[in-house]
Amino acid sequence: MNDQAAKKIKVLLEMRPALEGFAGIPQEVRLLFRGLRKIESVDVEGLIQTSHRVLARGTKDEGFFWKRLTQAKKINRYSRVVVSMAEKPYRNMLDVALDFIEKRLSSSKLLLLTLTNVGMVKLTRFESASFEDFTWRTLFAKTLPASDFDLVAKADHRICSIPWTTMHTVGLNSMSFYSDPVYPTLETQGFDIFIGQTPYPGRTNSKTALVIRYHDAIPIFMPHTISDQSLHQATHFYALMGNVKSGAWFACVSEATRRDLIRLFPEVANRAVTIYNMVSHHYFIENSSFERVSGIIRSRLYGLDPDGKDLGLSPKFLTLREQEAFYKKHLFDDNFRYILVVSTIEPRKNHTRLLAAWEMIKADIDPNIKLVVVGTLGWNFKEIIKGFKTWIDRGQLFMLNAVPAPDLRVLYRHAVATVCPSLGEGFDFSGVESMASGGITIASDIPVHREVYEDAAEYFDPYATMSLVKALKKALYETNAPYLQETMRKNGESISSRYLPEKVLPKWELFLEKVKKEHNSI
Repeated sequence: MNDQAAKKIKVLLEMRPALEGFAGIPQEVRLLFRGLRKIESVDVEGLIQTSHRVLARGTKDEGFFWKRLTQAKKINRYSRVVVSMAEKPYRNMLDVALDFIEKRLSSSKLLLLTLTNVGMVKLTRFESASFEDFTWRTLFAKTLPASDFDLVAKADHRICSIPWTTMHTVGLNSMSFYSDPVYPTLETQGFDIFIGQTPYPGRTNSKTALVIRYHDAIPIFMPHTISDQSLHQATHFYALMGNVKSGAWFACVSEATRRDLIRLFPEVANRAVTIYNMVSHHYFIENSSFERVSGIIRSRLYGLDPDGKDLGLSPKFLTLREQEAFYKKHLFDDNFRYILVVSTIEPRKNHTRLLAAWEMIKADIDPNIKLVVVGTLGWNFKEIIKGFKTWIDRGQLFMLNAVPAPDLRVLYRHAVATVCPSLGEGFDFSGVESMASGGITIASDIPVHREVYEDAAEYFDPYATMSLVKALKKALYETNAPYLQETMRKNGESISSRYLPEKVLPKWELFLEKVKKEHNSI
């Protein structure tokens, strides 16, 4: 190893969220990995770990007890890792039972090792050479442009075979023996820093500093707004407590999130910084044609839910001719205009408030205005889409899913407004993406929106329908609305540029340098 390589900050970045979605935290993880790969002073690898699946092991470093593997056997190891992530986990009830038993035994063994502090969670190598297609499409393709292929697809990773949920279980079960939770220790030797996402249920070895990318404290301050409330709240709080006790540093996605963290654990004030999320380069102002909008909507309409059930999110037709006539009338009309919302469909996101305000705007001012809803189905979504159903059948509301960033950029650009109605957020990408794409943003008046969007948005009380109606009227229909929109677009272009990777990454570089220096001085 040359001197330059030896001086680099060795970083291991948890990649688990990148396996689980398009936007939000998964998107930011991909952007962070890409960004760290571009920093000359940083050498980054990803930690591949799934939430529930047990993964096959990769290769080990050569040592006294480890024999040298042939190249063929190494590749076979990596290929088995790919299979363990890609194949269906169960083929029959026997597989289900065996998997359950295996996880229980693994959890019990790991709990014993954790309580006795006699072992670490082994990490094995995954060399991406010959597996670039897998790493690209599995981890990165949902966010990054194809031009980044060589930058990220060829990067090596470490494998943690134990599921993330199992490590959470061990921490909670340890409280049967201790007043505070004890979490497994990862075998992180050789790395200066490990970056875990949204409290990580584990510790690092003594020579590796732990950094937590802290996205929000919603499971603690708003537990009624999340799924599996009891489990989700407990895993979040106790893992966070474990991170704090282990001396972790925290890189919070907003100052509002940092303040929430310090409310819980004042002792981390000097170890918590604010580094904003990065917004993808996919979002920029372009002179796209409005005619593209209808085609994008038509091609991205919701079909079946994740379980293959028809949720009634598309109208029913007797014939193809009837279907085409319906969309020609309601979607390809020359007067087509729409309000846009981009967010997971769940109660905290406040879709019902937006729906009520939109209905009033349609009834009183603009009967032709449509509503376009983009987002995956989250927790307790059924009550929300009940309110959508009548309007879907009338061709006035369109629900979309899995919209790629280039198409979403077009939707942002041509919407009369993008509404961000959420009751609570850690950052909220959609408003910034709208601004970066040349759209205007109307946002709920919550601390994080005021912080991130500043004067580039029009605000409303998220608990008052008439407040949103007033904001929509002011931004879209009053006499000075064109001037206000021009001002919002200009301010939005400036505000959104703060969150480009080239503005955020220098802060990461300085932060990582500080963490390494102070950890080495301990």
